[in-house]
Amino acid sequence: MSIAQSHPQAAAPSRVISSLLSTLGADDPVAQALRESARRMIGVAVFSGVINILMLSGSLYMLQVYDRVIPSRNIATLLGLSLMVLFAYLVQGYFDAMRTRMLCRIATLFDGALQGSIHTALATLPLRGVKPVLMQQPLRDLDQVRGFMSSMGPTAFLDMPWIPVFLIALFLFHPAIGITALLGTAGIIAMTLLTERISRGAARAAMDMSAQRQVLADTTQRNAEIIRALGMTDRLTLRWSLANERYLRENIRATDVYANLGASAKVLRFILQSGMLGIGAYLVVADRASGGIMIASSIMMGRALAPVEIALGSWKQLVAARQGLTRLRDICRATAPPVAPPVLLPRPSRELSVQNLAVTAPGSATAIVSNVSFSLKAGAGLALLGASASGKTSLSKALVGIWPAQHGVVRLDGATLDQWRNADLGRHIGYLPQDVALFDGTVAENICRFDDEATSEDILKAARIAGVHDLILRLPEGYATRIGEGGMSLSAGQRQRIGLARAVFGDPFLIVLDEPNANLDADGENALTRAIGLLRQNRSIVIVISHRPSALSVLDMTMVLYEGKAIAFGPSDEVFARVRSATGQAAAARRVESPSSAKADRRAVLAESVAS
Repeated sequence: MSIAQSHPQAAAPSRVISSLLSTLGADDPVAQALRESARRMIGVAVFSGVINILMLSGSLYMLQVYDRVIPSRNIATLLGLSLMVLFAYLVQGYFDAMRTRMLCRIATLFDGALQGSIHTALATLPLRGVKPVLMQQPLRDLDQVRGFMSSMGPTAFLDMPWIPVFLIALFLFHPAIGITALLGTAGIIAMTLLTERISRGAARAAMDMSAQRQVLADTTQRNAEIIRALGMTDRLTLRWSLANERYLRENIRATDVYANLGASAKVLRFILQSGMLGIGAYLVVADRASGGIMIASSIMMGRALAPVEIALGSWKQLVAARQGLTRLRDICRATAPPVAPPVLLPRPSRELSVQNLAVTAPGSATAIVSNVSFSLKAGAGLALLGASASGKTSLSKALVGIWPAQHGVVRLDGATLDQWRNADLGRHIGYLPQDVALFDGTVAENICRFDDEATSEDILKAARIAGVHDLILRLPEGYATRIGEGGMSLSAGQRQRIGLARAVFGDPFLIVLDEPNANLDADGENALTRAIGLLRQNRSIVIVISHRPSALSVLDMTMVLYEGKAIAFGPSDEVFARVRSATGQAAAARRVESPSSAKADRRAVLAESVAS
């Protein structure tokens, strides 16, 4: 016989959770984690049953003392009853401690089961154009749910199925006592439902305001230097004060709801307990009950209503946890990684091709890049040029798979980027963004992309290709130097050169460098030029976005973007020859009116885009 069969009361909470989860998809990681938690909760429910049965010992002790010991004045009976109730209290305390420890571990296992999905969500949400106020919400929601699961809240709901046991005992004492207890319990439960209805909106508003306040706090911490340098402290303090005031106002509103209803429930419980004493006293005077029943019924009534009162006291945490579960389910399902391709493709080695590519920023419907098509063979080097806001960075993000294509495709050796798993594709791509984005860790860890299987030879090879090996050796602890969050212990040029070493680690086939020499000195630019030449000799495709000619001298192809469209593409000599020709022809066309003025404008655009 299973636990659920042998303890139907204990299995009730598990059945409630199971019925809730039946509406969720099998591919929902939150639902799967809840199913596992519900299965573990069966053991906690059994412990709750034992605890509630032992809770009867206090009332029975008082009943026996008043009805047997005092009339008979038998000390031996009093001693025996006291030893038995002491043993019952010790066992109850043991099971109570075990139940709390089990809840803490169940909550921890629930948290651990979702860590992969939560981190995936945190890494994916910024790429989906999600508002900053929601970026960290999954982690906050998980903390909220784990905190509730390990608190006294679940114990109240596990104890509630045993309320009928106490009511039945009260009916056995006397029907009038039982009816009073039943009506009082119904009133408390009605108040619980009223709490649920009234508090729902207040709790949601308070949580939203709290999230907005946290976003402001995170922004202030990240930008403390610029805030101080530009004298923005007072103005941002005002914004923080306004956000904090809104949060406090909503929090007060929610707290008032809980306080009023919680106090009302407590008053009702006091009235019921006192009323129980009054009814018991009447029954004693009328010779329909004993003094022991009067005292025991009052104690038992308080114990029967205790779970409801605890539930009301933790209702705020329950509402927050439930809302958090809903958000977690939606976010984890929306950011779930795609199904892994059934076949592991080999390392690309022949060609990058782009066909009718259109790119939009996350959360936007306006195309930044449109109808771009080109192809590059292994060993090619492309200079991606254009004026500011022409779409160069947006195109580079689409090429490495950061932003999905709105239309068109990017192919490596004929395969679209989604035919690789992210981890596999990452090994074939090198990327250096304008914001280098190093991580807290050692220099070696950053270069090898935190790959535990990376060898020293691979790390040294990448550092030497990037020309940064000697620079690293001059750091306080060489490759073991910890660089701090964002590489704060390094200069801008050092960060950029170490970022280049990370980009070329593992001999990637496609390497995209966005303004790689923006912070480099002459030695750094020479090292970058040598690195690009070595990469091309190794048959890698290198795409460079730069406005400084030193990084473009070793590239054989050029593309010019204007307002998201490719207005020139081909060998660098031909493109720059067209630029020189377009410059002269555009100047001449402006001096006289000509039917070919549209062509002149196009030549001027080409010249200005390259010149910028």
